[in-house]
Amino acid sequence: MDDLSASLAAVVQDERLTRGLSLAGLAEASGVSRAMISKIERSEAQPTAALLAKLSAALNLTLSELIARAEVDSQRLIRHAQQTVWQDPQTGYRRRAVSPPGSTSLELIEVELPAGAEVRYPAEAYRFIDQQIWMLEGHLRFIEGDEVHQLDPGDCLQLGAPQHCAFVNPTDSTCRYLVALDKLTVTRRDS
Repeated sequence: MDDLSASLAAVVQDERLTRGLSLAGLAEASGVSRAMISKIERSEAQPTAALLAKLSAALNLTLSELIARAEVDSQRLIRHAQQTVWQDPQTGYRRRAVSPPGSTSLELIEVELPAGAEVRYPAEAYRFIDQQIWMLEGHLRFIEGDEVHQLDPGDCLQLGAPQHCAFVNPTDSTCRYLVALDKLTVTRRDS
């Protein structure tokens, strides 16, 4: 378990307690089992991207905010070497937080999705964010509910209403894309 993973464990627990949620309450809100949340908070399990997305959504945070809160420094300029990189232990999906940790509601995330990998996110992970995907290298199949988008370098997709989504790399080489997120207020997304 690296420093960032241990820090994430503390942040999940802190955010849960700040909101007055019990383990059972967060489990119900996120769809993640109470036992798994307990293991994550005790740094006994390294969460996958899908689990972190469910937990962050239940805590009304974006995945980037959750990861940024695991970092100590808040600054306006963040050098490439200082940007937080997190890797999903299950799929090898690598996520680089490009935006400085203290940035506003706008977040930029660079993602590398290995050949043949698939990462699924529940609709709840998108309920309070406006998101665009800009392809940098390779090919990405993005499944948004029943709609399938085939994205190649230079393509940019604006996500629609929150739906279950999957990022799929059907090729035999890594693909790379930038995700731009704008955190919305819940009332703005619902209207």
